[in-house]
Amino acid sequence: MSTARLPSAGFSITVRLALSADPGAAGRLATVVGQAGAIVTALDVVGSDNKRMTVDLTCDTSDAAHAEQVTHILEAMPDFDVKKVSDRTFLMHLGGKIEVNAKVPLRNRDDLSMAYTPGVARVCMAIAENPDDARRLTIKRNTVAVVTDGSAVLGLGNIGPAAAMPVMEGKAALFKKFGDVDAWPVCLDTQDTDEIVDIVAALAPTYGGINLEDIAAPRCFEIEARLRERLDIPVFHDDQHGTAIVVLAALTNALRVVGKDFKDVRATVVGCGAAGTAIMRLLEKAGIGDIIPVDRDGALHSGMETENETWKWLGEHFNKTDFSGDLSGAVEGSDVFIGVSAPNILKGSDVAKMAKDPIVFALANPDPEISPTEAARYAAIVATGRSDQPNQINNVLAFPGVFRGLLDAQARGWNDDAAVAAATAIADCVGEDKVNATYIVPSVFDPHVAPAVAAAVKRVMR
Repeated sequence: MSTARLPSAGFSITVRLALSADPGAAGRLATVVGQAGAIVTALDVVGSDNKRMTVDLTCDTSDAAHAEQVTHILEAMPDFDVKKVSDRTFLMHLGGKIEVNAKVPLRNRDDLSMAYTPGVARVCMAIAENPDDARRLTIKRNTVAVVTDGSAVLGLGNIGPAAAMPVMEGKAALFKKFGDVDAWPVCLDTQDTDEIVDIVAALAPTYGGINLEDIAAPRCFEIEARLRERLDIPVFHDDQHGTAIVVLAALTNALRVVGKDFKDVRATVVGCGAAGTAIMRLLEKAGIGDIIPVDRDGALHSGMETENETWKWLGEHFNKTDFSGDLSGAVEGSDVFIGVSAPNILKGSDVAKMAKDPIVFALANPDPEISPTEAARYAAIVATGRSDQPNQINNVLAFPGVFRGLLDAQARGWNDDAAVAAATAIADCVGEDKVNATYIVPSVFDPHVAPAVAAAVKRVMR
């Protein structure tokens, strides 16, 4: 079972180096980098003379240690002179990734008088008389808060609010790019449930929706539930509902490919935190036959001893046969494996014991529960969370369109019917005439996805 990471743009470097100006120099450079396990993505000449040329070599590596190894190999070559090494990911983040721009011109005194004093006072009074006008006359109409406490950031764990900021900035950039939604990071320096609920509730007048992000379970469940009770705007925990929507969309098309119906299949879901719990709830809403929930101690089942109320509910609500063994036993005979847990916990021999034409969604990032290559030896369909593999299960297929639809509907809440509608819209963007084992979800860059999701959500929520 291979555990090696694949080269990725997330660990790409640009190396500026001088080399001899002979015809074979660039080829030798590319060969050396390829033999080191990196992938050359660009080679640009930035200067030259009669004897030497200066080039910028850009390549994808598999992690920070691999990037350093590639650099050392180039430095050791006698005919290459390394001048500078730049980490492209860090360069992208210099100064942050988002900014604020004015939507109206401020060219003269007239503009200033309408945008600010004295004209703005009339708009203020109109909202004071009718608070709902804030949705029409302020940024509330199109603005979402991306709220985190930094307690469960990507696969990095509890790294705190400051370290979470780059992720929240990226989320805001995706909101704008794919849904034309203005989003802003709100990184809170507290992990106290009461404080988070009170702070977000106090900030809510500014926003048309709240996107909770990277808050650890089970605290995230209580925060979301309490905010929904207090606020008259949608509260959506993307780690739960965004993930569940895209998984449902992908599974809808995967079952089309293998010719199975939801009501006839059994899924094993490993990882019973925020994402896993939401996935299971939504799959149940879609009519799946059965689910075996699995976490670090094995399958959850009725009567199990645990202080985790979520696990207790899952064990009592799913797993019709009350299976109580380990992951390997749980996947035996299952039609579907869905992992939102940890890398390299599933073996090819486990997949081989699944039902005919098994479906494997190994979604742990950056390293999935099983190598996609290993899974593909036995599975009919394989999906991961990686952008460098087919069938990427990516929340960006859901949340920009979901919030676009919620804002357009001026929705005051969120429900499972809207989630199913969003998943159906994503699945249908592939189309039954195009769906196949390596194309069960559309590309995140498909321009039809966000509008289709928005329209579906708006129909349900208006």
